[in-house]
Amino acid sequence: MAKKVIYPVIAMIGIAAASGAAWWYQNKSQPAASAPTGAAAAAKPPAVDVAKVAVTRLTDDTQAVGSLRSRQGVVLRPEVSGRVTQLNFRDGDHVRKGQLLVQLDDQLPLAQVQQSRAELSIAVANHVRNKDLVAQSFISQRTVEESAANLEVAQAKLALSLATAARLKIVAPFDGIAGIRVVNVGDYLKDGADIVNIEDIEAVLVDFRLPERFQSKVKKGQTAAINLDALPGARFVAIIQAVDPLIDANGRSVGVRGCIDNRQLLLRPGMFARVTVAFGERDKAKVIPEEAIVPLGGKSYVIRLKPGAAAGSRLSQRVEVKLGIRQPGRVEILEGLDEGDTVVTAGQQRIQRDGTEVSVMDLPRPVVTSQVQGQAPVAPATRGTGTVAAKGAVAKPLQGPNPCLARSY
Repeated sequence: MAKKVIYPVIAMIGIAAASGAAWWYQNKSQPAASAPTGAAAAAKPPAVDVAKVAVTRLTDDTQAVGSLRSRQGVVLRPEVSGRVTQLNFRDGDHVRKGQLLVQLDDQLPLAQVQQSRAELSIAVANHVRNKDLVAQSFISQRTVEESAANLEVAQAKLALSLATAARLKIVAPFDGIAGIRVVNVGDYLKDGADIVNIEDIEAVLVDFRLPERFQSKVKKGQTAAINLDALPGARFVAIIQAVDPLIDANGRSVGVRGCIDNRQLLLRPGMFARVTVAFGERDKAKVIPEEAIVPLGGKSYVIRLKPGAAAGSRLSQRVEVKLGIRQPGRVEILEGLDEGDTVVTAGQQRIQRDGTEVSVMDLPRPVVTSQVQGQAPVAPATRGTGTVAAKGAVAKPLQGPNPCLARSY
């Protein structure tokens, strides 16, 4: 029994001795090579990515979504019940203000008009006769006053009958385009029934909302770039006409309305629009990649590289900066850096203190200069012109006054 226990113990001792001998031999054969390698690794400067401060044209803007609507739009409805006797338009026709569109049966009102006119004629004749008689003292003054009152009543009855007959004529309230009618000749309409919609789309309105922090920036008369999913590649310019004085308490947003010149009739009410509002432009803005910003204690810093004592060496320096406009992938620097400065964009955590020597992994990459987040700047609206630019085409000015600049509709 004792022999069975001794054999495994001896085997374990032999294995341990062999392993120790192998380890001693390996470390003895390469002592000089391993020590210099560790020292060199400890002395190697940390590697970082960098970029240069670029100067570009920068636009202060924001984006929103909105919907198009007619400058003026109405659904025609009769004020009184009646049967349709005439339809003086076709679906989609251009109509003029005051044009008779729908005529309801007016035989009875016209007969009442004739009766009122006859009564007015009698009242006028009686009043003239009574004035002659009172001058000759054949009748009293009271009779003349009664005839004058009867004359006024007859005039009022005529005006009432004319107004009743006029309510059976439905006319266009403004210039526009007729929609698709839902009635036919012979239909009996109740008061308030829909007949047809009239839309004035020579200019269309775009309604959108902006966060409340922009309410002090957006002003009447500013321009906005409009892109529509239904017309890919086409760009339109909207003139901001009004800013709602009331902030929405639910969404903390402010309503804004713009106007788009639509004399080419490319736009339709109800379209979905993407709006880019430009608040201002700076031609010489200093920008850096946004990953170079290191926030600390409510302030923003960057690590700037400056030349070291040795040729080609770079030393780190933490600099506080003041930020301006932010756009995807880049940020404007108002104070703290100059054009051409080199800043660290990756590897800031490897730099523990100022004056640390670093090695640059990548060459300084230029900052992409785009206009209004990749679009061309919006040209200011000019009186009497409006432009629509399609992708790859030159915008053509429209002739005549811009309907968005009209003082009234």
